[in-house]
Amino acid sequence: MSKVAVIGTGSWGTAMAGLVAPKATEVVLWGRSDDVVEGINGTHHNPVHLPGYELPANVRATRSMEEAARDADHVILATPSAYLRATSHDLAPYLDSSVPVLVLSKGMELGTHYLMHQVASCELGHEERVCALSGPNHAEEVCLGKVSAAVVASQSEGCAEDFQRLVVCPTFRAYVSQDVCGVETCGAVKNVVAIACGVGTGLDCGDNTLAVLMTRGLAEIGRVVASLGGDPMTCMGLAGMGDLVVTCTSRHSRNRTFGEAFSHGESLEAFEARTRMVVEGARACRSVRELADERGIEVPLTRAVHGILYEGVSIADAMASMLGRSPHEEFYGMGRRDG
Repeated sequence: MSKVAVIGTGSWGTAMAGLVAPKATEVVLWGRSDDVVEGINGTHHNPVHLPGYELPANVRATRSMEEAARDADHVILATPSAYLRATSHDLAPYLDSSVPVLVLSKGMELGTHYLMHQVASCELGHEERVCALSGPNHAEEVCLGKVSAAVVASQSEGCAEDFQRLVVCPTFRAYVSQDVCGVETCGAVKNVVAIACGVGTGLDCGDNTLAVLMTRGLAEIGRVVASLGGDPMTCMGLAGMGDLVVTCTSRHSRNRTFGEAFSHGESLEAFEARTRMVVEGARACRSVRELADERGIEVPLTRAVHGILYEGVSIADAMASMLGRSPHEEFYGMGRRDG
């Protein structure tokens, strides 16, 4: 007998519930919405996210955090980054200290600059049992069984391997890493780059420009990773280059899609209300810019995105600011150092 609790009924939580269902006796999805919970239990479809996807028969939903967590062998956190701390706080009283936790959220907490596994660990305790999953895997394709891959990262090799066994299947490749800092930093900053690529797409800047944004964005991610003590080589893998490419180019990417909509005049608030999805890159750019100010990290793309979203900078002025910079060596600022 085995039970997996998936906390969050968004697209990724829904797809993950289906992905792990063959390895579990029971999968319990926790959600806040009565309509979503009733829809899953009544029809095996999430009526809001991935509505065309039929969940396996051993998946059910509940609004009770205690019911979801009770006797769970594994817990998967699939909430937006802005809600992860509060959700983890609510979960803590019901979760035994030995239960391993996998964090799917991508971001960096404003003020603390904590990565998502650190945020969860603050509330749940026992950081060694907390893992993070990241990679080029849109829920819309994972649920259809299209080939995808991800990295499971944790300071505990055993914990990472435990979740690797849970999620791996012929169409979902899972690798392990102990560079949890690098993996999570890639997952946070790539969403900012994707917004910039969406803006470029909306303005019909061309393929050359998008390639420049992605590769210079990758270098920017590497500088942030190095400053936080992660391994810049992680940026070349699934959590870095892999996730960056799919997030900057896919029609499923909410960050890229938002950037395109923003270039046509739609605000962040209007976009999120229309799509009922959170644009993680819009939050991450605030945290990353704040971190960069404190540590002296050069993040021109992040500053440009922050400027157009929060400072009233025009897109034309933001582009002019980036193009006015003097080019450095291509991979400056990536020397690994403690911090």
